[in-house]
Amino acid sequence: MNATTDSDIADTGSKKAREEKKEDNFLVFVLKLALIVVVFRSFFFSPFNIPSESMLPTLMNGDYLVASKWSYGYTKHSMPFSAPVIPGRIFASEPDRGDVVIFKHPIDTSDYIKRVIGLPGDTVAMRDGVVILNGTPLERERAPDLLVPLSDNTECHQMARLDTLDNGEPACRYMRYRETMPGEDGASYYTFDLANMPQDNFGPIEVPEGQMFLMGDNRDNSLDSRFAAAPRGGIGLVDQDLLVGKAQFLMWSTDGSANWFLPWTWFQALRGDRLGTGL
Repeated sequence: MNATTDSDIADTGSKKAREEKKEDNFLVFVLKLALIVVVFRSFFFSPFNIPSESMLPTLMNGDYLVASKWSYGYTKHSMPFSAPVIPGRIFASEPDRGDVVIFKHPIDTSDYIKRVIGLPGDTVAMRDGVVILNGTPLERERAPDLLVPLSDNTECHQMARLDTLDNGEPACRYMRYRETMPGEDGASYYTFDLANMPQDNFGPIEVPEGQMFLMGDNRDNSLDSRFAAAPRGGIGLVDQDLLVGKAQFLMWSTDGSANWFLPWTWFQALRGDRLGTGL
């Protein structure tokens, strides 16, 4: 029968100490990694997904984009869960007309994304689907219709027309316009106009100091600043302190047909032609 020696006890103690140190090192590593992720997402870049069709044709349901967090300054909304660690708004910067911005809904504080149309001092109106900024209609020209493939993530609006792609797959045909902001460097982008709708006529309204007038590019299917702020609904005029970031580019896009438990379907559902698209 072998007797336990002091050496055996020492070896056991040393092994236990090494295991505890290894666990401590792993915990420290996880905490450091978490801190790096929080700092990166709070102050540099953060991903967002698009859950609706209000920004068609610029953004599709199932798009995943990257937003820069420094573009308009930092507030508590820059932090995860809007943690109140930043007083007010620091390094504040005003967006440009035409920017695609992520912001907190004025009522329910969920993340929304729209395009900046009016800034403080601007007068915004809409007549027969044409945006009138400071008394002057925005340049708006008819573009070729766009066929948007139908998928689990993309339905056809009741006011649009069903059609087919060249390969026979079902699609939705949308009337498309190119809208351009005033000025030499004015932003230019596509919008959808489905039909004559009540929201095609609005205002005029003057944008107060510190606020913004925002619209979705899918003009007849967007609850935006033309509608009074309501939970999960219109947004009214939006305070610039609710800005979260500026949309920069698409990093992923899926048609919604993927099965999370079947990894190969992730790539089958990928809309690869959208990856890297700048906003």
